[in-house]
Amino acid sequence: MPERLRGAGFSRSWGKAVRAGAVTLDATVPSAVPARWILCGISTRSHTLIATRSHTLIAPPAPDPGVPFPVAGSRSSPTGRFNPGRPGEVLPRVRTPAGAEGLHAMTMRTIHRAMTGALATAAVTAAVLTVPAAAGTADGTASGRHDRHSATRSAMEAQIRAGIPGVLGQTRDAGGTWQGSAGVADLDTGRPRLPQDRFRIGSVSKVFTSVVLLQLEAEGRLSLDDSVDRWLPGVVRGNGHDGRGITVRQLLNHTSGVYNYTADPEFQKLLGPGFREHRFETHTPAELVKIATSHAPDFRPGEGWNYSNTNYILAGLITEKVTGHSYATEIERRIIRPLGLRGTTLPGTSPKMPDPHGTAYTSALSADPATKPFDATELNPSWGWAAGEIISTTGDLNRFYGALIGGKLLPGAQQRELMTTVSTGGKLPGARYGLGVAEIPLSCGVTVWSHTGGIHGSLTMAASTAGGKHTAAFNLNGDWAGDLTALVEGEYCGKTPSGDSAARTPERAPQKVMTLR
Repeated sequence: MPERLRGAGFSRSWGKAVRAGAVTLDATVPSAVPARWILCGISTRSHTLIATRSHTLIAPPAPDPGVPFPVAGSRSSPTGRFNPGRPGEVLPRVRTPAGAEGLHAMTMRTIHRAMTGALATAAVTAAVLTVPAAAGTADGTASGRHDRHSATRSAMEAQIRAGIPGVLGQTRDAGGTWQGSAGVADLDTGRPRLPQDRFRIGSVSKVFTSVVLLQLEAEGRLSLDDSVDRWLPGVVRGNGHDGRGITVRQLLNHTSGVYNYTADPEFQKLLGPGFREHRFETHTPAELVKIATSHAPDFRPGEGWNYSNTNYILAGLITEKVTGHSYATEIERRIIRPLGLRGTTLPGTSPKMPDPHGTAYTSALSADPATKPFDATELNPSWGWAAGEIISTTGDLNRFYGALIGGKLLPGAQQRELMTTVSTGGKLPGARYGLGVAEIPLSCGVTVWSHTGGIHGSLTMAASTAGGKHTAAFNLNGDWAGDLTALVEGEYCGKTPSGDSAARTPERAPQKVMTLR
């Protein structure tokens, strides 16, 4: 049960630190007060810290998904005070014994070290932050479960048993917001994965790019039936490629036939065995398109389906030609700022990850399963550009998918275009692909709109039922194992993974690290 620690020495400046994350603190205080705590809030009015000894926290949904632990009495708290969902024990004011450094006497420097993981020594296994759920079941979720997220939790734990360092997940439905994690964010420090941790989302970036083009169509600035050559004359030419016969719509639903540049054998070497040496190199969109057109197309436009990252590089270039602005600027202006996605960024050529974040572990340097995972947290994502460079959080992805599938980002005509799907020819069994989102039927009859993304050391899935009523986002900080489908089946169908399903290894070939799985 969350408890309140009250004492002198707390000031309003603590609020910023506590909002930085939930951490485990070691403190020497009287024996009546347990020595290890996880902070989950702070009252700036009463100078009271709210902490818990449990790895299960109860809290109201925060208005900002990047700030899950609101400061009581501040604008970030929807109720005006921190309400843990049930009364917390208010401990009496206590004095720290002489010579002892208690929680009450901790300085901001100490709390900063704690927030960065120096004192977060215990790995949290399936730690959960959840809102008390209403009776019954949420829309799009199989019924008959007392704990609506027990199967999701089991699926997350299965990923850890399969060898993934850490899993992070958040879901939102009529019952509230549920936040879960399993494993660790960093194998060396043991720091748990935090709700506001940022990570690279890989190909989930594609739907952001698609939304911009659909909004431009709604504004009458382009048509999905425009040829690629109209906006990028002469760019898609060579070895059978011809942009005059490819439409913008065919780029977005992967029926263009344009060769996937990440499948190029030489480029595979850069992403795989040569990653350590080439990870900080910059690649331009023109360079990536040139790689693609040096190969023959996969098929004639409209006569097949094949997932190609080149399609979304071209989509980004068209955005820039139509608007006169960078595609990143358009995403920020049209999506990130209006939705308040505070944890979402487009890094461009910067290899840095904004804080807070964990470590991304990859084994893409070798196809040998015995290869020791490599820290791939920092890399220049320009090779993914409009097809996969974005950094985000589970909270931001849920907010985005809820707004998008809920029809809040696009007019009706463009919403229908978004969700008009084509067959994938069995390449995504059971699934159909729209304009940057896939329609995926689950085993229980629920259908979700989803996309996955893989980039070195990071596997991500975002999903939503129709109307944006039930969203889910998950991230794995390792790329050599894991089962994203099991996580979604657990959340929406209550299906517990059986056997070693989570140990099924994703395709290890480097060209697959940014491919829809």
